[in-house]
Amino acid sequence: MKKRVVITGDGSISPLGLDSKSLWKNLLKGHSGVDLIQQFDTEKFSVKIAGEVKNFDPFNFFDAKEVKKLDRFTMFGLIAAKQAIDKSNYSSSDAGVIVGTGVGGMHTLEEEYSKYIKKGQRGVSPFYVPKMIPNIAGGQIAIKNNLTGLNFSMSTACSSATDAIGMAYRLISDGHINAIVCGGAEGSITPLTLSGFANMKALSKNNDNPSKASKPFDKERDGFILSEGAGMLFLENLDSAQTRDANILGEIIGYGITNDAYHMTQPHNQSTGAINAIKMAIKEANIKVEDIDYINAHGTSTYFNDMLETQAINNVFGSYAKNVSISSTKSMTGHLLGAAGAVEAIACINAIKSNKVPPTINYSVPDPECNLNYTPNISIDKNIKIAMSNSFGFGGHNSVIILKKFSS
Repeated sequence: MKKRVVITGDGSISPLGLDSKSLWKNLLKGHSGVDLIQQFDTEKFSVKIAGEVKNFDPFNFFDAKEVKKLDRFTMFGLIAAKQAIDKSNYSSSDAGVIVGTGVGGMHTLEEEYSKYIKKGQRGVSPFYVPKMIPNIAGGQIAIKNNLTGLNFSMSTACSSATDAIGMAYRLISDGHINAIVCGGAEGSITPLTLSGFANMKALSKNNDNPSKASKPFDKERDGFILSEGAGMLFLENLDSAQTRDANILGEIIGYGITNDAYHMTQPHNQSTGAINAIKMAIKEANIKVEDIDYINAHGTSTYFNDMLETQAINNVFGSYAKNVSISSTKSMTGHLLGAAGAVEAIACINAIKSNKVPPTINYSVPDPECNLNYTPNISIDKNIKIAMSNSFGFGGHNSVIILKKFSS
């Protein structure tokens, strides 16, 4: 018999704040976390804006020795995981860890390669490999919190965090483990990463007005915003949570995962994979489309994603599609790549708890190809019992989770 899987902790660090309380507060206010890049000189770059974590001083969280050994994405993962674990108040060491990341330790990779070019082998730090590898965030989370259960890393591009949550949900539901810390971490605002995305013309070039640059579903959208941060959930089976009288934030009830097998970066032109992933999640949740009150869209602010995601929702939801409330919180956070799905799952949890739908900001020019209710510019009050979060990634990855207000 399948076990019910509940959320007993969450944590985040993002362009909208150093914790989930700040994240949610700023989402409801419609604040943008996008600004001119401060981490490096962008004079020679065509794109000069990103969603950086503001006021982040690693020495406020880690000692000097730790800072030397940790990549930025790992620091973000550790901070978000600690928040989730502390909130859950789970004390056993038997929990597992699943962390998603799109690119891993890019800061370390670029810094150490620069040293290699200048000095050869002797210039490369012995910490290079264990700082850079994608699984190290999960490894460090386990070490810091003495978590001895399963531990692995997900890398499915922009679906990574959603797949980490989905896989954790499946493993707990099937009885393989009681509890898992899961989510995503990304620290990819680097010269090389920015150059790669800019040269494939995926990023917005609205450098003169950063806070208005991310405009999902708007006809004048011109690309996504590269962002950084982490989001983590603490999932456990319901029996475990109730036995220790844990504070339950919500429940995961469905997960869908497919692949387009179509193109390296562009979604399937008939939205086939996205449609099937949404249907799979709804079927597993044992609900009807009319039961879904809110969709946190992938909504990247790129032409193809927004148009084809709209197409997928229309296909699955039919006449109800125009009634469901939708928003893209990427309009405010930018795109956290492999961490995006976890931050957006936290937005869904808060939407359910507070009965409020966060807005899609910067929406001013309707696009006939994007014809749904995107909650333009201002948050609204709405009774929300069930929310769906979509994540789609390069390589054709399609991942969908469904969250529900908890009731015993």
